[in-house]
Amino acid sequence: MTNLENTISYTTDEIAQLLKVSKLTVYDIIKKGEIRAYRVGRQMRVDAVDLTAYKERLKSGGEPATVSSNLETPHITTAESTHDNPIIISGQDLSLDIIASHIEESGLYRPLRSFSGSLNSLIKMYQGQADIVSTHLFDRETGEYNLPYIKRLLTGRSYMVVNLLGRKAGLYVQKGNPKHLQNWSDLRQSGIRLVNREKGSGARVLLDEQLQLAGITAPSITGYDDEELNHLAVASRIASGQADVGVGIEKTARLIDVDFIPLIQEQYDLVLIKTAENEKLRELLVETLNSASFKEKLATMGGYDLTKTGTILYETV
Repeated sequence: MTNLENTISYTTDEIAQLLKVSKLTVYDIIKKGEIRAYRVGRQMRVDAVDLTAYKERLKSGGEPATVSSNLETPHITTAESTHDNPIIISGQDLSLDIIASHIEESGLYRPLRSFSGSLNSLIKMYQGQADIVSTHLFDRETGEYNLPYIKRLLTGRSYMVVNLLGRKAGLYVQKGNPKHLQNWSDLRQSGIRLVNREKGSGARVLLDEQLQLAGITAPSITGYDDEELNHLAVASRIASGQADVGVGIEKTARLIDVDFIPLIQEQYDLVLIKTAENEKLRELLVETLNSASFKEKLATMGGYDLTKTGTILYETV
């Protein structure tokens, strides 16, 4: 250990640059106790010697060791404590940003957003890389949303599923619907150009399941491998004439100059792993979802069914 290493420390932004990872990943590493961090005022810092030790463990091929942290002190204020309790909320709907804002206002946690699709978000949760994930995954065998996937992916875990909202999903088509598309089976028409969502997204899973039900093979559709990362990008490609059809939600069609063919009512749920440590977070989330202020904000956005919002749909013992 050099004297220089004893005097240098880094912010989380600097650590992200040095490791060439996102700031979200840095918070996750700290949260897991793989690298020692401490608070100076309202800022988290990592000493150079601890960063070096972390990198050496990775280079040696060993598992990152869990280390104790000096983040907990008896004299931190509520505002400061949010920096010591980062949580990761994974998903893409705008309603998740409103949830993050409400949680941050509580002063108990610092919400960080990850914009992964539904399936990838559940995988991240299984790997311990997300605290709250949203999911809208249609299962063709049962005709249900989410729970069949959650049960398969979170085997052996204790978890809670709570409804966030309902929303209409279907097909984006060019104005006037020149290809006369009305349902999933119409995607077998020749000359149709699809723009798809990325693997792991709820929209991609919905399309794949509906193609199976309609007896349509994915390779037969032109553009099946042409992917975009969100509903807005899909709708924009169709509006510009680069594609004829894509799968998405009604809300985005109101923002982009495309027509929307509603085909299914999606169930959009939130999932949390149940631990003794996150009991307060689970209570806060359910309280937030059932609050009048939260529902009023969602209602003003339009396009959401709030009938079951805040309802715990499934909970393991």
